[in-house]
Amino acid sequence: MNIHDLDTPALLIDLDVMERNLSRVADYTKAHGLNLRPHIKTHKIPALARKQIDLGAIGITCAKVGEAEVMLEAEPPEILVAYPVFGESKLNRLMNVARKTRLLVAVDDLATAHPLSAAAVAARVEVGVLAEFDAGLHRVGVESERLPALLEGLRALPNLKVRGVACYPGHIKSLDPAGEASLEELSALISRIANGHEIVSGGSTPALFESHKVKGLTEIRPGTYIFNDRNTVAAGACARQDCAVTIMATVVSTARAGQMIIDGGSKTFSSDRMSTGDNGTWGELQEAPLARFHKMNEEHGYIALDNGEQFSIGDRVRIVPNHVCVAMNLHETVYGVRGDRVEQSWAVKARGKLQ
Repeated sequence: MNIHDLDTPALLIDLDVMERNLSRVADYTKAHGLNLRPHIKTHKIPALARKQIDLGAIGITCAKVGEAEVMLEAEPPEILVAYPVFGESKLNRLMNVARKTRLLVAVDDLATAHPLSAAAVAARVEVGVLAEFDAGLHRVGVESERLPALLEGLRALPNLKVRGVACYPGHIKSLDPAGEASLEELSALISRIANGHEIVSGGSTPALFESHKVKGLTEIRPGTYIFNDRNTVAAGACARQDCAVTIMATVVSTARAGQMIIDGGSKTFSSDRMSTGDNGTWGELQEAPLARFHKMNEEHGYIALDNGEQFSIGDRVRIVPNHVCVAMNLHETVYGVRGDRVEQSWAVKARGKLQ
């Protein structure tokens, strides 16, 4: 099938680029003695998780229990749920995951650890835990000074096995001088914390290829690297040619001079702006990089043709999204392509798994 046989909007994955991204990171982690536990929040597809595992990933990372349930299809050797799990229903479902593969859960409070322990006792399973500390994002995780008390409390709980510590350095968005300074602070923090722990888990896509500079880190959990997006390019973590995903849309109106409307808006691309805060556009047109995708309604994308670009109704354009993780969550089916040939289609099985 040719890509132009697809209906639009359609999310396309350039398989050559994706495979190159996967191999590059697999090679990097092996070269630097780091374990790779990729986050599936970006692709949300069990078959792609399996590709990551086959390339050497020691397991996968999920945010929600529903994602972990779906990802069992990939037969991962281990799943880390890197998100606070609270509530009887979620814990019961999580125990079913623990019966089918090794399970790790990140914990930053004994108030969530106690019911997790009780659920594990009732289910007669052992659950690994990572004590989460704040590395600078100020989202979840205890302050480093409180980490020893959290670890002590976790070790006292039955059916929980403390396997190490975790953080998410999501505050490091780029490797400019400020980002480099933050990376040095992170290394100093982790080097103080890391001693004696089997697992010291961290990492992100923007700082991915600097992970070996963080002393004491044993594994990284990047997600976006499989596809990359405009934010990853802006962070300096990849080049434009490393972006594997484009969203193909059709021009449906040219009624207003200097403007065209495409058949995708916020329900296709998401409403996430650039993390750098610049220029307020929603994606980059592959065919006309200077055209401005500057406004969206739910189903309409407004593109200003300020430089005399000419498009007609029925023309198709391919757009690199700002934030690919959220865009993936909006599409039921996505397509793997080489050139103009569609080689593969996947259901995005973990989309919408909010619980």
